[in-house]
Amino acid sequence: MTGLMMDYPLTLSTIFRRAETLSRRRQIVTRLPDTSIHRYTYGDFAERTRRLAAALQALGLRPGDRIATLAWNHYQHLEAYFGIPLLGGVLHTLNLRLHPDELAYIVNHAEDRAILVDRSLLPLWDQIRPQVDVPIAIVFGGGADVPAGCVDYETLLASAKTGGDFPDPDERAALAMCYTTGTTGKPKGVVYSHRSIVLHSLGLALDHCMGICERDVMLPVVPMFHANAWGMPFTAAMVGAAMVMPGPHLDPANLVDLFHRERVTVTGGVPTIWMGVLQYLDANPGKFDLSAMRAMFVGGSAVPQALIEAFERRHGLRIYQAWGMTEMAPLGTVARPPAALAGASERDTYGYRAKQGRPAPFVEIRARNEDGLVAWDGQTMGELEVRGPWIASAYYNRPDSADRFTDDGWFKTGDIVTMSPVRNQPSSVQRSTATSPG
Repeated sequence: MTGLMMDYPLTLSTIFRRAETLSRRRQIVTRLPDTSIHRYTYGDFAERTRRLAAALQALGLRPGDRIATLAWNHYQHLEAYFGIPLLGGVLHTLNLRLHPDELAYIVNHAEDRAILVDRSLLPLWDQIRPQVDVPIAIVFGGGADVPAGCVDYETLLASAKTGGDFPDPDERAALAMCYTTGTTGKPKGVVYSHRSIVLHSLGLALDHCMGICERDVMLPVVPMFHANAWGMPFTAAMVGAAMVMPGPHLDPANLVDLFHRERVTVTGGVPTIWMGVLQYLDANPGKFDLSAMRAMFVGGSAVPQALIEAFERRHGLRIYQAWGMTEMAPLGTVARPPAALAGASERDTYGYRAKQGRPAPFVEIRARNEDGLVAWDGQTMGELEVRGPWIASAYYNRPDSADRFTDDGWFKTGDIVTMSPVRNQPSSVQRSTATSPG
């Protein structure tokens, strides 16, 4: 056949180059460990990210190598988010809240060749290091007194030679990986391809999902070590949204100060964070101007409807539930009220937002119990199954877990749900009892 469109590769490199070219003056703001504020632009970020990729290459790292990070949300970690894949390496974010023995197992199973670690987290790394074989350790914020055998991040960047573009990888090559601990057994690795991350980034930009756009100022409270901060940094770079990174300071006072100071428009975090923020705002009525905030996304566990109502009634802030798992990159569903609810009563609207919402475009869902596929009747319970272009089809080097995945692409989540009917009202998912999302 003639006249077919070019099979253009979907890679993170294209997102990076777009940000570098079209969003050079947009800001990236970070709360540093000493609580001071660091500011620079996407242009600065792009130049330093290219230096990082070149520096990692000079250290002998090659495409396909797994390169770990052990760090909070900050601008240097963002550089690693893009610099490692730019080289062709695999970004492997480590969950710093896990036990050192569990982290050592994960590092060994992934066969990490290097690690980038926050200076404040060196005591944790010291507990992991004797159990692993990682030849290269690079310290964020290390300064002149980095431990023996480690490299200071800023010194490394200063010594790097900047060159031309790195070749684009195959879109199905690994870009990143995260491990999900679940509730039983050893942690399991999930690998994301360039193609899956690009499609996931496009999904987050859709109005039906998070609707992240160039006008936004985005603050990911969800850590960058947890399911790639739900993909929010990748989407922000794709559309040119400003970014605000909270660093290690996730207490309500620091978060609310950043919301107020930086005019944050969209954020995402877990319910415990938002419960603390609500208490802080209640204790300081009228002190902060959060009128710029258009959406606060919450995931990790189900949110009480009372919390959703309290934020909106008392502070004019709108919470939307989202559900997903590490295996899903992680977006699955978002409870943004659809057009069918326009003009509905507050009771119906709040009731909808207390559910898990509708699946993102390209994500298919169904539920199954011992009798087969369950009806979408809002009553029959079954295990949720999902499939889509950013959902894993296997665990990394874990053939013993193949029963979680079907031959035709469905992933068995372990979450028990009911499916609301599709009649004169929008469909949605209600989780009943569930394992914790990854």
